[in-house]
Amino acid sequence: MELTPLQLSVYNGTDPTKPIYVALKGQIYNVTSGRSFYGSGGPYAMFAGKDASRALAKMTKNEEDITSSLEGLSEKEIGVLNDWENKFQAKYPIVGRVVS
Repeated sequence: MELTPLQLSVYNGTDPTKPIYVALKGQIYNVTSGRSFYGSGGPYAMFAGKDASRALAKMTKNEEDITSSLEGLSEKEIGVLNDWENKFQAKYPIVGRVVS
């Protein structure tokens, strides 16, 4: 499945009949099993329906960092992002990728 960022935004956890998706490095993960984290009111709800690569790399929840842009990240931040990617791959199924 290929989704644009706008199409991905529909899967943001606000509609209980839809799965919750979070993208990381362009890969879309179905994180519905983590609804308590990514669903409405959860501590990571701001990542739902978005590519959260930069925010996860920087370990921040700032709105301006919730983007797919990796520009200007340090080597350490890229390492953190790769650790997140490994965690997501172990825990959640990949359901597609983000296209522009």
